[in-house]
Amino acid sequence: MDLLHNPEFLSRAQFGFIALFHILWPPLTIGLALILFGLEAAWVKTKNVFYYHQARFWTKIFLINFGVGVISGLPMEFSFGTNWGPFSIASGDFFGNILGFETAMAFMLEAGFLGIMLFGWKRVSAGMHLFATGMVAFGSTLSAFWIMVANSWMQTPAGVEYNNGKFVITDYFDAIFNPDLAHGFGHMFMACIEISLVVVAGVSAYYLIQRRHREFFLPSFKWAVIALVAVAPLQILIGDSAGGALAQTQPAKLAAIEALWDTNKPGTGAPWAILADPNQAEQKNNWEISIPYVTSLIVTHSPTGTVQGLTEFKREDQPPVWAPFYGFRVMVAAGVFIAFMAVITLWMLWRRKSQMLADSVSGNKWLLRGWLWTIPAAYIAIEAGWLVREIGRQPWIVYGMMRTSEGVSRVPVPVLQWSLLSYMVFYTAIGIAALVFMRGVLRKGPVFEAPPHQPARHRDIESKPAIEGSH
Repeated sequence: MDLLHNPEFLSRAQFGFIALFHILWPPLTIGLALILFGLEAAWVKTKNVFYYHQARFWTKIFLINFGVGVISGLPMEFSFGTNWGPFSIASGDFFGNILGFETAMAFMLEAGFLGIMLFGWKRVSAGMHLFATGMVAFGSTLSAFWIMVANSWMQTPAGVEYNNGKFVITDYFDAIFNPDLAHGFGHMFMACIEISLVVVAGVSAYYLIQRRHREFFLPSFKWAVIALVAVAPLQILIGDSAGGALAQTQPAKLAAIEALWDTNKPGTGAPWAILADPNQAEQKNNWEISIPYVTSLIVTHSPTGTVQGLTEFKREDQPPVWAPFYGFRVMVAAGVFIAFMAVITLWMLWRRKSQMLADSVSGNKWLLRGWLWTIPAAYIAIEAGWLVREIGRQPWIVYGMMRTSEGVSRVPVPVLQWSLLSYMVFYTAIGIAALVFMRGVLRKGPVFEAPPHQPARHRDIESKPAIEGSH
């Protein structure tokens, strides 16, 4: 059947498009909310107006991402009912419950305090405003937790039995804290922090290249780089541990990620293919560039450890190979690039004298332009990683228990075609609008207004460096 006339494919394409667009926005709001809380806490503690100005500037970028994230995320909730009705009916007792937690317990908390955070600067005390910012940060993190609970349960279902087309809860705790949750949430949460630090570093580099507000953005650039030196390698380590766990929880996905068709024989190691041309029809790679023993070493921490190949699974139970294989490598390449940029930049900052710090950074245009490229690299890594995670789960909507074909609604093909096209047009429009607003924020730059609740002696003394940086 032509894919454009296949209801299952069209429903998957529609949900996949919505998810890939939506996931561009919440990670930055989650990580940036934590950064805003830290900046505001520094202002409340030190009374240094510099931190207040930093918080106000990055709040503008946070707000744009939050708004687009909400708008693009709502249709996902409706899609479970319109396009995935059988799945929603079968899993509603748990899956629907968890999504309800995310809305009532996390999103409403975040949204409730967001108004105080945005408009309460002159209406509430500094301590109350800091508390509101902390609740926004906590709410956004809690939202990510519940979303990942739901998704991780689809990856490694636990605490339920599947009887007569219905998931019956047997252990609520095991269902929430399923085997994938620690790795899935940890990897995604670190991705949120990493992409936020990358955006702070990249935007700061943009101003340093233009020699605008150098005294304002040089510190934020340094903070982000120093943090990334720890966060970027840690994210790689968490990803490595998640990959190792796949051998136990989703071995078919692991085999697809590595384009490994045959289980390695005892005493020999599974090779790691750097590049390959997977041929799923013939269950082999047409060609590959590989390194012996590396997959066994990565997955089992033994050069001759056993790693299952795809031929161990029935063809109808095998995931697609091309997307997970190359998606994983794109994600890894982007992550390594960001870690490399952080390490080399910190080395350049460390080897210079403190009085030469500004010149050592601002004078290296190639370095700063490299940081501009880290922003798309971070977003590409998130998109690629999500494709690996979701396509690698196929053909299961709930891994090993319910097939995707069993969870899709019987929606007429013309309706699916037009709804997919409508979503593509609508999301493209709001994406362009968000970029236009973001461009306006960057062109305007920071505003150095006097903060509320600030004694005059602190304003007069400590705002001077930030004001000078605007010239």
